[in-house]
Amino acid sequence: MDAALAPWLALSLIPGLGNETLRRLLQTFGAPEQIYATPTHALREVVRPAIAEAIMQGVNETALAPVAAWLQEPGNAVLTLADADYPQALLNTADPPMLIYVKGRRDLLNAPALAVVGSRSATPQGVSNAEAFAHSASEAGLCIISGLAHGIDAAAHRGGLQGPGGSIAVVGTGLDRIYPAANRDLAHRLATHGALLSEFPLGIPPLAANFPRRNRIISGMALGTLVVEASLQSGSLITARMAIEQGREVFAIPGSIHSPQSKGCHRLIKQGAKLVESAQDILEELGNFASPTQSLKPAAGMPPLLSAMGFEPCDLDTLAQRSGLTIEALSAILLQLELDGRIANLPGGRFQRLT
Repeated sequence: MDAALAPWLALSLIPGLGNETLRRLLQTFGAPEQIYATPTHALREVVRPAIAEAIMQGVNETALAPVAAWLQEPGNAVLTLADADYPQALLNTADPPMLIYVKGRRDLLNAPALAVVGSRSATPQGVSNAEAFAHSASEAGLCIISGLAHGIDAAAHRGGLQGPGGSIAVVGTGLDRIYPAANRDLAHRLATHGALLSEFPLGIPPLAANFPRRNRIISGMALGTLVVEASLQSGSLITARMAIEQGREVFAIPGSIHSPQSKGCHRLIKQGAKLVESAQDILEELGNFASPTQSLKPAAGMPPLLSAMGFEPCDLDTLAQRSGLTIEALSAILLQLELDGRIANLPGGRFQRLT
């Protein structure tokens, strides 16, 4: 295991230390190595005493052993916010995972993508539509992102794998689990020709609360979200809502006014989602597949954020005003620049350019 990865993993495995709290630690103290070097009394100002004590105990090699063994398998990786392959589209969302487990093609993580979601209890027509739309979008160069569930999700993955765009499944379990078991063969195809992704540690079973949470990753990695079929209680509407909050496009396929599986799509259309009748409608709307995080990607030379920073110390609020980026996106970029030795993290939450 890469020595730089160990402290990230150790922090992520501390019970009770969630994504939001971990992000506060990173924003306050810097990289994980700096968090572990911080005195307990300072940690307690950000986290509960029990978590501060767990941090001070250091890296638990026993807890990391299963991950180290998993990383020995071909195609497996754990990416942190500081990794170049981390999905850049997620950096400009409100709650990017601090690290993600990946099995399969890492090159797809930053490809232009379309999320395709819908009902687990899909109609035959819905399954056919999902596979056909996903196939057409994949042929046009879009990676298809979905959640590996029964029904629409599985059909979307099958369609995506038929084209050069490929497909990514964002799952609600650890990547050493396959859920549902009926999609085992599809999961193996994705691991070989596409990718599987999860923010949850190895061994995490299919807990109900984790599936709505993973939806923000499905929508956040994509330029837009297509809802194929959905009842009014469908979790797909959660994904669509998150896509809207993230500033992404939302598309919906209309259906019969008598079908319960169409009512969710009809509600989305009433609320402003774009009605689509063919994949071409989506491709025309997305245009040239301009990335929603294009401004985050460094140019060949100096990262734009360094230019905005100048050589005087400045804080996050000032940088956010100058760059137009969210605090979450800034924190991720600043962490990478700090790890590269290009900026210094100063006391008082300020940063200074070094190169």
